[in-house]
Amino acid sequence: MFPQNYDENPFIVIWELTRACELKCLHCRAEAQYRRHPGELTFEEGKKLIDDIKSMNNPMLVFTGGDPLMRKDVFDIAKYAIDKGVRVSMTPSATPNVTKEAMETAKEVGLSRWAFSLDGPNAEIHDHFRGTSGSFDLTMNAIKYLHELEMPLQINTVISNYNIDHLDEMAKLVEDLNCVLWSVFFLVPTGRGQESDMISPVQHEKVFQWLYDLSKQVPFDIKTTAGQHYRRVVIQNKMREKEAESSGNSIKYADALKKGATGQIDGLGRAPKGVNDGNGFVFISHIGDVYPSGLLPVKGGNVRETPLPEIYRESEVFKSLRNPDLYKGKCGVCEFRHVCGGSRSRAYAVTGDYLESEPFCVYIPKSMRKKKAATEV
Repeated sequence: MFPQNYDENPFIVIWELTRACELKCLHCRAEAQYRRHPGELTFEEGKKLIDDIKSMNNPMLVFTGGDPLMRKDVFDIAKYAIDKGVRVSMTPSATPNVTKEAMETAKEVGLSRWAFSLDGPNAEIHDHFRGTSGSFDLTMNAIKYLHELEMPLQINTVISNYNIDHLDEMAKLVEDLNCVLWSVFFLVPTGRGQESDMISPVQHEKVFQWLYDLSKQVPFDIKTTAGQHYRRVVIQNKMREKEAESSGNSIKYADALKKGATGQIDGLGRAPKGVNDGNGFVFISHIGDVYPSGLLPVKGGNVRETPLPEIYRESEVFKSLRNPDLYKGKCGVCEFRHVCGGSRSRAYAVTGDYLESEPFCVYIPKSMRKKKAATEV
């Protein structure tokens, strides 16, 4: 259904409907504001954008923000997309805007999934990270509503120094909440996010291994954002377990996906090939600016001036990001570069160059190990 390379069409499109939000999250990429921006894409402009998105082999569309519910026309936009056959999900903020009525409307128009953020197993940790007292309780109440409506639940968690010591508790909470997917984000120092809030490279590796071990024990699926090197850890584990015969250039992304009893990929609409910033992934801001992701603020164009398909296919930033052979440092020679590639957002945030090596990866590629061994003989 989807191409194995993303030169023509993305697998997923994120549209930041608005930057307005009532929360003050410590890590906020959008540096969200309390009021909507007057230059937001209008409903009519949004319909044109959705038409362009549908034309790109109908990728998944996610409404984000800020808080998408700060736009009164959010469900009109969603209905237009769903009536066109686009699969739409939404990541609203846990504020008083998340009412049972809003969820009922979402189900009526056909939203495929709601994602809520939980960044701690209790109110003390979560509310501190989200910068708003009462956020944890609002989230839990919203999840209760969601279950009553029998809508699939996705939990998003940002891993940082604020919750690194509470991951076992988080995993139990995610399981108790009966979610279908735990989307684990690894902090990128952009927007309000600070480099001092990030876990260390060694901690990244330990969390990846912990996630892999967890994935074999829990009923929900796990995916990572800005943690592309989790794919390498999964493949390495499967190679050791002889569950996948992958080596050298034959390493396949499918080996990094969990398969169910039928042997099928998890059924959650996951990509047949790993996406990365600008490579299967595209982000449209509230004012129509197009970026490789919301965490990589290098603009490729604006949909008010250039159609989205043209920006995605022809912009130099997008084209270079889709060529792992252009990556620098150890990422450029790593045997996993076509299935991992490291976080291009983190490379940019830390080094100022989105083609530089992933700065929070501890893995040493085979070619570099061989070269080092040869010089020591």
